[in-house]
Amino acid sequence: MPVSFSIAFVAGVTPTKWTRIWAERRPDVPLNVFRTETSEQVSVLLDGRAEVSLVRLPIDEAQLSVIGLYSEVPVVVAAKGHAIADADTVALEDLADEHLLQHPDEVPAWRDIAVEVRDETRRPLPAMRDLDDVMEQVAAGVGIIIVPHSIARLYGRKDVISRPVDGVPETQIALAWITAETTDDVEEFIGIVRGRSSASSRAAAPPEEERAPGAKPPRKPKKTDKAKAAAKAIRVAAAQAKPAVRKRQEAAPGRTRPTRAKGGKRRN
Repeated sequence: MPVSFSIAFVAGVTPTKWTRIWAERRPDVPLNVFRTETSEQVSVLLDGRAEVSLVRLPIDEAQLSVIGLYSEVPVVVAAKGHAIADADTVALEDLADEHLLQHPDEVPAWRDIAVEVRDETRRPLPAMRDLDDVMEQVAAGVGIIIVPHSIARLYGRKDVISRPVDGVPETQIALAWITAETTDDVEEFIGIVRGRSSASSRAAAPPEEERAPGAKPPRKPKKTDKAKAAAKAIRVAAAQAKPAVRKRQEAAPGRTRPTRAKGGKRRN
């Protein structure tokens, strides 16, 4: 049974485009792809459950290598009849009087202006096991949440609405793995998420210390090089086999070449 390659991803990330490319390039190594909670997006690497993890920053990057992939727009999610329905984009200041169904530290920009935090009138959060429960509370009008757009889309329902919120920093999705365990398979997946073609090869280039300072990596031979060389050899051989032709002597300056008139007589 071939050894598998495990990829973890946090909610809201869609790794399908990368796993599809992997299946085309590495059919010999089956994938094990699974979703993880935000609280476990790094621990799955440290305990060996995954070779790479698609994470939502920030994370504790100790022992890890991290490559940023793309940013996510923050949105506010509220009950369908909420006033945000009338806006294309909501200013964060307009949400200062709202009750946030998250820990305030999850949205520091809101925490710093929130009336319920400043006045110490914030009431305890209701019991909520997961984001489905959170959305149930949002739909009931208990409060709002501010999350990445991908999360709002993933857990969206007909009785809630979402709008982009201005004043909250974008979040970033990244690829993370344990630096000391950068295997060939990990390198292959890094190449896929970075958009490298299957023809590109990291192994083809010599190590940096073996190159002359400032020298470029050697060009990888193209498939057409051999055909071009063969065509050139044919042209050279044909030129060598062709009999030499004496070049016609040009008339001396100031003289005209005699021509023949009609009937064959020569005239000057």
